[in-house]
Amino acid sequence: MPRIGPYSLYAIETGRFGLDGGAMFGVVPKPLWERKITPDARNRIPLHMRCLLLEGEGRLILIDNGLGDKYNTKFKDLYAVDHGVGDLHSSLKKAGFQASDVTDVILTHLHFDHCGGSTTRHGDSLSLTFPNAGYHVQRDHWTWARQPNAREAASFFDENLEPLAQSGQLQLVEGEGSLFPGIDVLTFHGHTHAQQLVKISGVEGTLVFVADLLPTSAHLRTPWIMGYDVRPLITLEEKPAFLAEAVAGGWQLFFEHDAAVAVASVVSTERGVVSSEHRTLESLW
Repeated sequence: MPRIGPYSLYAIETGRFGLDGGAMFGVVPKPLWERKITPDARNRIPLHMRCLLLEGEGRLILIDNGLGDKYNTKFKDLYAVDHGVGDLHSSLKKAGFQASDVTDVILTHLHFDHCGGSTTRHGDSLSLTFPNAGYHVQRDHWTWARQPNAREAASFFDENLEPLAQSGQLQLVEGEGSLFPGIDVLTFHGHTHAQQLVKISGVEGTLVFVADLLPTSAHLRTPWIMGYDVRPLITLEEKPAFLAEAVAGGWQLFFEHDAAVAVASVVSTERGVVSSEHRTLESLW
């Protein structure tokens, strides 16, 4: 089991889904992006919802939690949802844990595919999936999600947010900094306002959970930016700056959505920064 500092690391498979390839790559022409990821007959590319679990320092910390299981048949068909390969609870069990063991949930942002597992439906009622956990969200992003703009509103579901708002377990984070020993958050504002990436550091090295700044390894190219980003010109600035720091620091990147690559290194070449040493989390070091 890979470790960084005091933490043991587990990849948590919460399911798979699909999104329109054109939306995922924005202005990049299809003949270019389909060389990297092949779409299905409905132009959707396969995506994972790969989360990260950290055990150590008396805590069990889960970073994001997938889209959950509250969707209906229409939603499942639209987004090609597939939990046959694994879901949140079975993956936690495989790692030796259950939802009640989780002490902290760090949500990179509140789009449904990142936080939908936060709540569970019981008939007509909803409850928090992790009853003993504090849920850590950037304060600015929480405000943004609760008063969404028309373009992004379809990504924020009340069923994921309202139980959290009423729970007393919401922990609002004020910008960048350390959450726990060896665990820092970095904020970015291109994809959505105040998205937080999670950086885990120790003597072994540094791993960054890159969420939707870099949804797949194909998105390392500077202009390959999602049509979903609310401020693409900000992403255009944030991404190369982050990658330059990652190269200089020798950081490893953990991809949440890449169907083929869980972890990669990054190197600078004449063609720009590219990913290398694609591997599983278990082969981190």
